Amino acid sequence: MIELKNIDLLTDPAAQRVVKNETVAVQFAEGDGELMSLEGPNRYTRGDALITGSTGDRWVVSRERFDAKYLPAHASLSHGEPGSYRNRPAVVLAKRMDEAFSLARSAQGGDVLTGTAGDWVMQYAPGDYGVVQAARFASVYRVAD
Repeated sequence: MIELKNIDLLTDPAAQRVVKNETVAVQFAEGDGELMSLEGPNRYTRGDALITGSTGDRWVVSRERFDAKYLPAHASLSHGEPGSYRNRPAVVLAKRMDEAFSLARSAQGGDVLTGTAGDWVMQYAPGDYGVVQAARFASVYRVAD
């Protein structure tokens, strides 16, 4: 298994610019805990968003990042209430991996995520990473214009 550290997909010619298009179900954490995603542990604190994607995958987004990245899917839902949300379209970098790999969610360390051959490394911002399984990637991401 390859261990990825401090990668920068901006300089990787194999990386693609992609955009996610998805409605997700959101609950907000009532206390600290850990959610086990398919890619590894996601620790959270009170108020963080506990997300279930359209493909059934689950993950955590810090409240600060959630507020900036998601909007209520329906006018009847107030931001911050549990319910359906849509991501704001944003271009991120992605690279398909040809063998199993691991990487920390943050350049500062933290939760370690793993992927298998065919899964994608995501770079949301410098030092901010994720892993998306191949089938989910094909379902919710498209190449950016």
